[in-house]
Amino acid sequence: MRDDKENIIVELSFEIALLIIEFSEILDEKKKHIISRHILRSGTSIGANVREAQNAESQADFIHKMKDAAKQADEIAYCLLLSQYSKNYPDTSLLQEKLNLIMRILNKIIATTKQKGE
Repeated sequence: MRDDKENIIVELSFEIALLIIEFSEILDEKKKHIISRHILRSGTSIGANVREAQNAESQADFIHKMKDAAKQADEIAYCLLLSQYSKNYPDTSLLQEKLNLIMRILNKIIATTKQKGE
């Protein structure tokens, strides 16, 4: 199922992974290691799952991998929200905004793909 033409979700998930890496480094400098590691793992996993979906063996496999990406996006959204409201943590509003866009796109891809399969 790999399609090497321009793919917005592949691009956006890569971009957010880079931003997440930078944010995690900032958290590490502030000695916020536990949340930093969790955010780094979940934030980079979104793009990894999206890329895996590009090589899916079937439509069901594609949907499954995109759902995994959506779950990781939801998990990172929660962590960013925690960071936003915790004392002594950097602002996460830009990351949250970009992540919300990714979550909307993932949900649309999943819904559209399911409709095609019916």
